[in-house]
Amino acid sequence: MENCVLDAARPVISTHPSPGMVQPYMIFPRPEWAALRANVPQSLGEADIASLRGRNEPVSLEDISEIYLPLSRLLNLHVMATRGLNNMVKSAFMGAPAVTLPFVIGIAGSVGVGKSTFARLLQAVLSRWPDHPNVALVTTDGFLHSTRELEARRLMHRKGFPESYDLRQMITFLGALKAGERNLKVPVYSHEAYDIVPGRYQVIDQPDILIFEGLNVLQTVSEQPFMASDFFDFSIYLDADTQVIEDWYVRRFLLLQQTAFRKPNSYFHHYADLSPGEAEHRARDIWRRINLPNLQQNILPTRERARVIMHKSPSHAIDTVWMRQI
Repeated sequence: MENCVLDAARPVISTHPSPGMVQPYMIFPRPEWAALRANVPQSLGEADIASLRGRNEPVSLEDISEIYLPLSRLLNLHVMATRGLNNMVKSAFMGAPAVTLPFVIGIAGSVGVGKSTFARLLQAVLSRWPDHPNVALVTTDGFLHSTRELEARRLMHRKGFPESYDLRQMITFLGALKAGERNLKVPVYSHEAYDIVPGRYQVIDQPDILIFEGLNVLQTVSEQPFMASDFFDFSIYLDADTQVIEDWYVRRFLLLQQTAFRKPNSYFHHYADLSPGEAEHRARDIWRRINLPNLQQNILPTRERARVIMHKSPSHAIDTVWMRQI
């Protein structure tokens, strides 16, 4: 993305375009994006942010004001427009009563880029709007195959790759959600156990908005008749330079090694006694053998399918927003 002309006033033109090709994104440097907040009031306080931010991911009130509030305004406009169109089709064309279905937002991006924190903060900001206070968050971790299944298929080293997910179950859930079904059950995933929790479910009962976050939400699967993004009303890709994401991943690993990995029930407890040098070496090895290939082969190629791309600087602050205009 660094090789494009940054001009928020007109379409982005690649420095190496095909003849007559115009890329479909407009680029907003952070100050110009912040100005699009208009009169949306600040909705979160310091205590809210402290409870939502992730490990080693600084988030400030300034970030909420300059990034999340403009985004929430854009999404609110899309929610209202989508509801209006759906109601018109139902009543005017079909002569049926209007039914409000969940507005689904997909959030994609690499391991370690901060998707979970971004999704939690967006959920909190969107739930402050009076027209859609019920905002649910589902992560695709719940659709991973169990450890037993992954071991049987010899896929533990491919966890996070497309083949490690129960795509049929994921698509069935999204289809049922968009069909208006209620009390849908999503399996619960434990990061401590590194596995699906048997018998535990998250119940989704027709929220106003559903945020669907995960590595694979924008991927295409040739043998499937549907893909997750078919059910999205909006999509966001959280982006950063690859080396920066690796460094974030390593720092998070080192922090977890001193905290969560020390719990006896942690799947990664065997890393707890590594020296700092050994822990860093192990983290970079995992990144380069598993997470980097997955990013390069399966995640990064889906970036341009998103309606909005939010690029993060090495400080974790979002510095540029790409917004699709077609």
